Amino acid sequence: MEDQWANCGHQRRADRSDPGAAVAAMDMKKRITLELRNRSPAEIAELVVDNSRCADGEVDGLTEAFTGLEFLSMVNVGLSSLAKLPSLPKLHKLELSDNNLCGSLGTLSEKCPNLTYLNLSGNKIKELSNVEALQNLKSLQSLDLFNCDITSLEDYRDSVFELLPQVTYLDGFDQEDNEAPDSEADDEEEDGAAPAGDYDEDEDEDGSEGGGAGPNRADQDDDDDEEEFAEEEEEEQPGVQREKRKRDVDDEGEDDGDEDD
Repeated sequence: MEDQWANCGHQRRADRSDPGAAVAAMDMKKRITLELRNRSPAEIAELVVDNSRCADGEVDGLTEAFTGLEFLSMVNVGLSSLAKLPSLPKLHKLELSDNNLCGSLGTLSEKCPNLTYLNLSGNKIKELSNVEALQNLKSLQSLDLFNCDITSLEDYRDSVFELLPQVTYLDGFDQEDNEAPDSEADDEEEDGAAPAGDYDEDEDEDGSEGGGAGPNRADQDDDDDEEEFAEEEEEEQPGVQREKRKRDVDDEGEDDGDEDD
């Protein structure tokens, strides 16, 4: 199972890779300005500034004006502190992987009290005491610490689940080793599924679906066969009758010949 967790983490890290990462990193503040695209901060629900460069290891350019922000991704931006993270009361998902964080996580419960998903993989978190501050994130359901030194501790998973009882998924798996569902895939599946109670009109017409008591298809086939057979008999009947009349005439001729004799 350890290999499964590791492979899962590597896949997630690969999915987050940015093809433009080799290009000189943009200043985080400038990147945020570009991401606004002539919108006000209050209109932004999702913000991704991955692979940009923060100033002195601190959040830079993000303010409390982002009142509607629900998803924030700051992957590989050089963060070593969250002290300047603004208050984001509507934030539910926070991506902070591949940074230099080792402490100051208590800021999250103060500034982002409604977090349900937190990714801290690839940071410098070594001890259980580093994540103890997350106890105040009462809505936290999923926590990712993959590729942090803390994962090498004995009974790491059991210890974290005990320390943070509100967490359901740690590094992508629950306590029974069931993998966390892919929310995006679930949404696509729900969008593609037909609403309950909908029926195909063609199926309704032949009675095979819906509440109507339509005729059985096998019975219909039998009825069709009988009708075709009856039609064939009707087509053949005139010829049969002509043959019968011919035989009757011949018989009458023979009878007349006998009487003459």
